[in-house]
Amino acid sequence: MTAAPSRHHRVAVLVWLIALALGALVIAHTRISTDLTAFLPAAPDARQRALVEQLKSGIAARTLLMAIDGGDAARRAAASHALADRLRADGAFEQVLNGDFSAFAALGRWVFDHRYALSPAVDARRFGVDGLSEAIDDTLSLLGTPAGALVKPMLERDPTGESLRIAEGALSGGGPRTQGGVWVSRDGQQALLMAQTRAVGSDLDAQAQALATIQRAFAEAAAPGLALLVSGAPKFAVDSRAQIQGEARTLIATGSVLMGGLLLIAFASLRALGAALLPVATGVVAGIAVVSLGFGSVHGATLGFGIALIGEAVDYAIYYLIQARRSAGSAPGQGWRDWVRHSWPTVRLGLLTSICGFLALAFSGFPGLAQLGVFSIAGLVAAALTTRHVLPIWLPDGTRGLGLRRHLGRGAAWLVRVLPRWRHAFSALGVAALALLLWRHDTLWQTELSSLSPVSAQALALDTHLRDELLAGDERTMVAISGRDVQDVLQRVEAVSQRLDALVQRGQLIGYDAITRFVPSLATQQRRRAALPDEATLRANLAQATAGGALPAQRLAPFVQDVQRAREAPAITPESLADTPASSIAAALLVRGSDGISTALLPVVRTPGPAGADAAQAIERAVAGVAGAQAFNVGDELHRLYAHYLREAQGQALFGAAGVVLLMALWLRSLPRLLAVCKPLLLAVLLTMAGFAAGGIALGILHLVGLLLVVAVGSNYSLFLDWLRHQDSADEDTLASLLLANLTIVLSFGLIAASAIPALGSIGRVVAPGALLALLLSAAYAAPRPPSH
Repeated sequence: MTAAPSRHHRVAVLVWLIALALGALVIAHTRISTDLTAFLPAAPDARQRALVEQLKSGIAARTLLMAIDGGDAARRAAASHALADRLRADGAFEQVLNGDFSAFAALGRWVFDHRYALSPAVDARRFGVDGLSEAIDDTLSLLGTPAGALVKPMLERDPTGESLRIAEGALSGGGPRTQGGVWVSRDGQQALLMAQTRAVGSDLDAQAQALATIQRAFAEAAAPGLALLVSGAPKFAVDSRAQIQGEARTLIATGSVLMGGLLLIAFASLRALGAALLPVATGVVAGIAVVSLGFGSVHGATLGFGIALIGEAVDYAIYYLIQARRSAGSAPGQGWRDWVRHSWPTVRLGLLTSICGFLALAFSGFPGLAQLGVFSIAGLVAAALTTRHVLPIWLPDGTRGLGLRRHLGRGAAWLVRVLPRWRHAFSALGVAALALLLWRHDTLWQTELSSLSPVSAQALALDTHLRDELLAGDERTMVAISGRDVQDVLQRVEAVSQRLDALVQRGQLIGYDAITRFVPSLATQQRRRAALPDEATLRANLAQATAGGALPAQRLAPFVQDVQRAREAPAITPESLADTPASSIAAALLVRGSDGISTALLPVVRTPGPAGADAAQAIERAVAGVAGAQAFNVGDELHRLYAHYLREAQGQALFGAAGVVLLMALWLRSLPRLLAVCKPLLLAVLLTMAGFAAGGIALGILHLVGLLLVVAVGSNYSLFLDWLRHQDSADEDTLASLLLANLTIVLSFGLIAASAIPALGSIGRVVAPGALLALLLSAAYAAPRPPSH
């Protein structure tokens, strides 16, 4: 390469190699995330904070739902017992439930030992003569009922029935039906189980190991003919990661073959093909590395977008390799110098417009959207700089092979001659598209967070079925109470609980859960402890209360001892529950945020049918006036979150588009030229959106990202054609580079459009037709003079 560029370009190559090596090192230690909480706000309000924390690391993120199918009821029950026993013996699981009440033995013992701190019935009257007499009589009356088998062993230690009062609240929420000692579905054809992993939901390696343990344990425990169905957030996350990684590899391999084949045919040069892939590889490496360093992990949707970025990154190489071809009679090495002088400013402007568009996303309050913006900017900048400083070393005069270049140039020249005749028709289509979008505005945008999920409809249907069976009657209604002082939060929970108890008594609610059933406020515990009499007083009161009764006071010495121990016992606090059987329940009901905010969650189960018809309004009234308390439906809240997310993304996209227009206006300094450049971009966006609206397909966040990419790619076409329009004539090489760049975009995004992963498919189905429209419309509205030959 005797005509190689100057020494500073070689320094640039050295910097490029070092940057690639460092990027590869970062990628080797990058964690891939697939949870949808990346698309929840980084600075949520109190309700959202509680919801986000639960989705990230709470019980919901660690719960697996299981059903055993096939065989008869006896074999399913035996398999349920055997599977549950194996999982409980494994350290990966914090709790395994299958309807076998022996699994609650440890929790039951803990509750029994702390019953005088937990029972809502404990007050001064309870341990007076009349209170003791009434309580003991109520307990004795249960001996002749089905509950008698539970009451009798505890009678001498708990004659007042405090443990039963606590259990009444815990059982009020209902649950699956029991048959053969295990949970079963309503039709009795499935045995049901629920397990909670010890690992946090974001530890996908640990969740994958837990799922493998379940499958292995079932294979060992189950009789032939039985099948295990598993669902839940951990399975979704693990399966999504595998699906994204597998499909990403497939798309990269297939896309590389197809695009490589197209470029090889176009350039007729292996060397040119290798050079064209350098900016692509650099852009992807830079994007992943920068996002990993900035966010700590890379979301699967971002990784998929990296695959999509290949389509635009290769454009820069195409522009250089074709446009830098040395003209006849010029000195060796003159090609890259002419390209830098004439074409690079336009490429640079196109790059800046892309950065401007994606910069709005980079500052989003939603981490997932911010990742997409940062990836796009880092990838495009790296690809453009590689084209500018590295490719001239490799091929100083572009590529010499003609391949399909001449045919592409002639085809592009034909488009430039013909399409301007259709300007009025394109404008009419744009007006019609705008009218259609205005008419369909209420159904134009997808408002469900699930539109971002890679989980299949079949898997979601199974999850819905298992949740309906295991969480019978669950309407996903929640009360959240937040504050900085934990004790203040607990006292407010107790105030709301009293109001919810009234709704349970009226039949509007089946029940609810509250952290104060396991951790009452210190004030409440002190009040209950003060109600416990000393030994002498209690013995005297017992003697009078049991006189002439069926249960003499002499048998109740264990009860007296337990009461005295309760008087001296330390208070229960959230911290003291660590490593106790109640720890997992407390963690689900009291969320301690990293910002010092504590949020208590009260899941509420409304009564189905007419009885619970106005329960939502009743719950709202119950929390009214309690500081920091809010009632909401989880599904509605997720819907509201996504709607807010969508509105913010739309605003940021408009802000980015305004920045693109301002940048081009400053560069072009001509209103007619600015309109000629912007009109095809606007029409391409309108026609693409109208196509989705006409097909009844609602647009989502990732469609919006795709539209941004259409503007980014289309601005290159429009700017180049505008630049050519103001030259003496347009050469076929430049037109050929635009058409080839467009073909690679359409091919790569057309392939991505077929992806089963919504994050990829949504972008592909927007960019493939949008980029094609952007080129055709740019040729129509910014047509250069006829090309020279």
